[in-house]
Amino acid sequence: MARLKLATFNINGIRARLGGLLEWLEREQPDIVCLQELKAPDESFPAADIESAGYGAIWQGQKSWNGVAILARGSQPRERLRGLPGDRDDVQSRYLEADVHGLVVGCLYLPNGNPWPGPKFDYKLAWFDRLIRHAQSLQKGGPAVLAGDFNVVPTDELDIYNAKSWRTDALLQPESRDAYRRLLAQGWTDSIRHLHGDARIYTFWDYFRKHWERDAGLRIDHLLLNPAITQTLKAANVDRWVRGRPGASDHAPTWIELEIGGDRSAVEKKNRVAARSEIDSERGPADRGVGRTVSVPKTAARKAVAKKRIAKKVAAQVAGRKPAAAKKTLQTAAKKSRHTPAD
Repeated sequence: MARLKLATFNINGIRARLGGLLEWLEREQPDIVCLQELKAPDESFPAADIESAGYGAIWQGQKSWNGVAILARGSQPRERLRGLPGDRDDVQSRYLEADVHGLVVGCLYLPNGNPWPGPKFDYKLAWFDRLIRHAQSLQKGGPAVLAGDFNVVPTDELDIYNAKSWRTDALLQPESRDAYRRLLAQGWTDSIRHLHGDARIYTFWDYFRKHWERDAGLRIDHLLLNPAITQTLKAANVDRWVRGRPGASDHAPTWIELEIGGDRSAVEKKNRVAARSEIDSERGPADRGVGRTVSVPKTAARKAVAKKRIAKKVAAQVAGRKPAAAKKTLQTAAKKSRHTPAD
């Protein structure tokens, strides 16, 4: 049996906090990562840095706001869905779904809904209803996880330091909590609550009134498991140390560990082959059904890897040759690298 670690992390600006993300990936080495609030368009996603850290990635960006991504250590996520079904006029980048390491993973950034009441809160509830409808379809298949920033504090008693000053916030409204309960009622398991019972565990500390220093937090980042995978849950917690870093996001990564059976390497190989086929097909947005953002075929990072491979081969060829022959080899390789497609 092998352990698989899956984490969700509202990065609150991937370009501004890339260093902290890379430090966390190197130290904790999660197998699957769901990121929210990229706050960057597709072309600004740091694909090369993520790949250098050992992760394949798919993402759905948006300038200045929103944005979600799924990372997979040593593998390439195979995209299933870009955007939540049910409203073709919704252009906000909030949902991405993929097959990765043998799981169906839905990465979501549920609308905040403030100020309450108002149109933003109405949008929150409508988006939640769409999520609930789509989540029902994930109950019927194999192992599935819904992970992300749900922007819902489930209870006053266990999931917030003090509810009094948050009474008018959209995160605590009865309608928000009712939607979360309806989602769980489909058969989803709240991982943190399932393993930690009545323990107070927070995932978010805002930047005001020294909430981090006082441990005045909220639990709004959740990892929900369908019945096909709940029995494999072995651990769940929060990497609080990330929140304490200078310039950190106001969220901390929240994670679970699953005990999976079978040949892990075989599953990863199958995912890589399927993902390679999908990338090479270079499908456009229309073929992806829901999304209106740019697809991500053959990234610059993959091209960079190809060029490095060529450089390595050239170094081996040049060694021991005469100056004229070495010069010719380098010129040929340089020309080839400009036309080498990504793997």
